[in-house]
Amino acid sequence: MPVSILRTLSCAALMAAAAPAVQAEGLAGSYLAGRAATYDSDFAAAALYYTQALARDPQNPLLMENVVFAQLAMGKADLAVPVAERLRQTGARSQVANIVIAGGYAAKGNYQAILDRDLEQEAIHPLVDGLLQGWAHIGAGSVSSALTAFDRLAKDGSLKPFVLYHRALALASAGDYGGAEELFAAEDGRLATLSRRAAVARVQILSQLGRNEDARGALKAAFGSSFDPGLEALDAQLAAGETLAFTIAPSPQDGIAEVFFTLGAALNGDTANDYVLMYARMAASLRPDHVDAILLSAGLLDQLGRYELSVATYKQVPSHHPDYHAAEMGRAEALRRAAKPDAAIEVLEKLARDFPAQSSVYISLGDLLRQQEDYAAAARAYDKALANTPEDSGSRWFLLYARGICHERLDQWEQAEADFRASLALDPNRPQVLNYLGYSLVEKSSKLDEALDMIERAVAARPDSGFIVDSLGWVLYRMGRFDEAVAHMERAVELMPVDPVVNDHLGDVYWAVGRAREAEFQWKRALSFIDPEDTDGEADPERIRRKLEVGLDAVLAEEGAQPLKVANGG
Repeated sequence: MPVSILRTLSCAALMAAAAPAVQAEGLAGSYLAGRAATYDSDFAAAALYYTQALARDPQNPLLMENVVFAQLAMGKADLAVPVAERLRQTGARSQVANIVIAGGYAAKGNYQAILDRDLEQEAIHPLVDGLLQGWAHIGAGSVSSALTAFDRLAKDGSLKPFVLYHRALALASAGDYGGAEELFAAEDGRLATLSRRAAVARVQILSQLGRNEDARGALKAAFGSSFDPGLEALDAQLAAGETLAFTIAPSPQDGIAEVFFTLGAALNGDTANDYVLMYARMAASLRPDHVDAILLSAGLLDQLGRYELSVATYKQVPSHHPDYHAAEMGRAEALRRAAKPDAAIEVLEKLARDFPAQSSVYISLGDLLRQQEDYAAAARAYDKALANTPEDSGSRWFLLYARGICHERLDQWEQAEADFRASLALDPNRPQVLNYLGYSLVEKSSKLDEALDMIERAVAARPDSGFIVDSLGWVLYRMGRFDEAVAHMERAVELMPVDPVVNDHLGDVYWAVGRAREAEFQWKRALSFIDPEDTDGEADPERIRRKLEVGLDAVLAEEGAQPLKVANGG
């Protein structure tokens, strides 16, 4: 991605610097509440409080800008337009207001107004402003002027790939599919690698040219042989000889929506989520069926912690749309993050019924059920995921590992060990699998030499993993190599200072080497870190208390376990 077009600026910071602070005493409550809501990304509350403050100070540009942004962030661009117009009349420069105003012109089909914008005051971004000019010329009926505008903008080398993409879309929207394909075919099809939508645009253009087999080849070249339901639907249409409609940007308004989406997608991950959200929301506002803009908006809202708004946005994708599967997967994740696991599980279970051959659904369901400690149901989900995952897939090692964890937690050790070993057969050096199997063998006092080898390999791969370093110290302890265990257990506690299990283990190791006071100190630390609500944790508070009362040797005797014995006699 060309670095020159990226900005690392949050909308909150942009707006805070854009206008003078609110001065009136009577505004303080609403303004401060609105400011707090903005920094919490609570856009509904921000819109309410800033609107209340604006009613008391109608000419305050800072308040206007915050109202414009909050309304746009909620997906209510129509409510933002009149406030943005008022803000422009104050002479203040506001990027978010300029986005809303330009989008408002496009929504009304007023392309001449876009061409007439004063870019000294109404600029948005060099790429956006240039592309808007091109599409506005298309809307005004002059394809040649549009192409001239695109060519002028393409002189900036960093912007060229995005400009050529929109030039191709503009040609296709005007019916020149041959000219559009020439651009896509250049440089070994490089343009189609810009984004998923760029790849789909080329596929649709090839189909319009009657080249369905070439379109299928382009689809496979872009996405490999493993398609999601949306791509499967496209491929099925092509295989059936259907001519795909050109839907990426068939009209000038759709093209302008694509401009906003293009920049939002380019910025995503490289700048603040609320800043990207402006562009995604404007794209979806101009084109309510722009599912990629809806998905981008919903994902950003999820990352901003606005889970309910994210869930509502995902639900905007209709069930008949090819990307409904992706939307429901996103909705389930937002529900999970909103601490609504039952609702998330319900979404995924329905999705599994609707898409019974999609392993990704079963993987997400299995992961969620495993987090909820419903290991039997999780194992069944992983069974189905494995049944629908090709033998040569790079994800099989993880599915076997995850199912192995479920079996281990269900005390089904034979099945668990078989899964762990099958996972390692596919990927012999996965540190988390080596560690889990090695540690489990240690706990069962089984195959300790093999367990030690596994854990040493895991530590070599992940020397800064507290869990794995703890495993190495623990296997040495269980083998009676107490002096060797000390340094590793101390390192594990350095890496994970508040983990109760690791501190408990260090206490046992200290006791084994005769450092009783330090052992008692570590056991007390371990007790202090145990969550009283975690009834399934590995650290047993009653056992730790008993060790503090009578010592580890006595506890082992009470449990009928072998007494501590140093390796090679001791």
